[in-house]
Order: sequence, then structure tokens, then C-alpha cells
Amino acid sequence: MAQDARAYWLCKPKVGEIREAPLRAPGATEVLVRTLFSGVSRGTEALVFRGGVPASQYAAMRAPFQEGDFPWPIKYGYLNVGVVEQGPAKLRGRTVFCLYPHQTAYVVPALAVTVVPDDVPPQRAVLTGIVETAVNAMWDAAPLIGDRIAVVGAGMVGCCMARLLTQIPGTHVTLVDVDSSRSSVARALGVDFAKPAHATRDCDLVIHTSTTSAGLQLSLDLLATEGTVMDLSWYGDADVQLSLGGAFHSRRLAIRSSQVSSLSPARRGRRTTRDRLGLALDLLRDPAFDALITGASRFDELPRIMPKLASRSLPALCHIITY
Repeated sequence: MAQDARAYWLCKPKVGEIREAPLRAPGATEVLVRTLFSGVSRGTEALVFRGGVPASQYAAMRAPFQEGDFPWPIKYGYLNVGVVEQGPAKLRGRTVFCLYPHQTAYVVPALAVTVVPDDVPPQRAVLTGIVETAVNAMWDAAPLIGDRIAVVGAGMVGCCMARLLTQIPGTHVTLVDVDSSRSSVARALGVDFAKPAHATRDCDLVIHTSTTSAGLQLSLDLLATEGTVMDLSWYGDADVQLSLGGAFHSRRLAIRSSQVSSLSPARRGRRTTRDRLGLALDLLRDPAFDALITGASRFDELPRIMPKLASRSLPALCHIITY
């Protein structure tokens, strides 16, 4: 057994480092995975990177294979694709997705990995955890045929939502963002694009993912009477301010939240988290999702790259880490 694994840790505010991660031999029901790619979930990981997780949410925000405790030091992340080197015969040599942090190799229960379909490229499979979030939100939002829908915030989750929403017949989907460069991504996803001032009003449903007060306010302003905002943003310790003295009550508007940590009530009795993850991988057969992969860096560069991703000085949707 080669004891050469290394892992990325957040060791103090806005500072990360690579540490040795000794590997043990996998048990009879475990697998040893050698990482091919991991992805930086920039919204959540940037918030964790700066220490923006409220103390009241330390337990709720734990990643499945996190080591250490909030705020620091912690090993955090959940978008990992690798190859099974040791484990049950049916998994050996297979490419798998796992909700594991940035680490060169790791041992987990065999049930914690999901086989990537042969026709889904490993790099695209890094998006599985993000598409899974979008699947859960689709179950929560329950969009209908012919709906007028805006997605406010053209980040990873917003873009995944936009693409899935196009699969419902007759929907008109607009991706809304302050960054006009996201218009090219919108075209690749098959949806319209608008800056906030030009976004279509009278929407039946608005998906909000911008993590800003302005974005949430805009989402409300775009709704038709009795419309709903489905809020997927995670604000952490940031205050959110809204103006609810206008049409919020008279037009019977609604704000609902969606979060991937638990199954949507709409499917909780008939689906498992494993079902949801498998569905996300099936959906990733769609090559349009490649538009979300906007850059790559080597694993050794993570301590230098993460501050740039968190501060947005390095523009990115899904930034891939190569191993």
C-alpha cells in the first residue's frame, strides 16, 4: 500500500495548505480511489474559505467526508471523480463520483461511490454534486409546462438549473446576471440571457442563486401575481435585506428555500439520496454541461488558486483540479 496521499486543508482564514494524508488498506466493503479530478464549488467553498459559516450551522454544513471542525482547520470539499484501485471486483477499474474533498487518493465505503456512466467524461462528472442540487430544487420548485422562468445568478447551480428547466416543454427560461460575459454560457445552455435591468417580468417562477440581497429582491420583482421564488442561495453569516412593503403582500408572492442536504419532501417517500445522485449522473450525458467547466489547475496549485477563486479575481464557473 503506497502511503503517498495528500490533501488540501483550510488551516486559517483565507489560507490553505497541502498536507500528508496517510492511507490505510481498504476493508472488505471499502474501496481505494485514486483521484482524477475534483471541482471547486466556488460559492460554498469561498464562504468556508473566509470563515463565513455561522456557528449555529457548523453541524448542518459538514461535508460528508470532512475532517476537522469549523471554522479551522478543516478538509472540505465534495466534488471528486476518481478510479477505484482496490475494492469489490465489480468496482475495480471503474470511474466513480464521490462527495469527497480535494485529496489525491482516499478510502471510503463502497456504498459512498457512484459509478460514472461510460458516456459521461470524467471531467464533466465533477459536476454531479451540483446537478444533484439542481435536481432536488426541481423537485421542490415543481415547474410546469409553459412556465415563464427566470434564473437569477449565473453561477454553477444557476446554470445547471437553467439547463434542466429547458427540458420541460414550452418553458421560456432566462438566465439573469450582472456579468454580461455569462451570455455565452446561456447560449450554450439553450436559454436566453439578460442583465437585471432588462430581465423579463411576470415570471411564474424565479430561481435565485446569486447569494446577494439585490439578487433576491430582483427575483421578487420579476414575479407575476402569486408567483414563487425558490431560493437556493447560501448566505452564511451575511445579512439579507429586502423591501417587502410594496407588492409582496398584495400580489401574494412567496419565497421558499431549497437545500440538497435533505431530499425534497415531494420525493422523500419514493427516492433515496443514492437515487438522486444516480439521476444527476444520467443527466450529465448532456454535453451542454461542458459550458460550465471554465478552467483547470493542478492539485499542487490549490493553495495559490483558492484565494483567487474566492475573491473572484480568477473568473470561473466550475474550476477543475487535476491530479
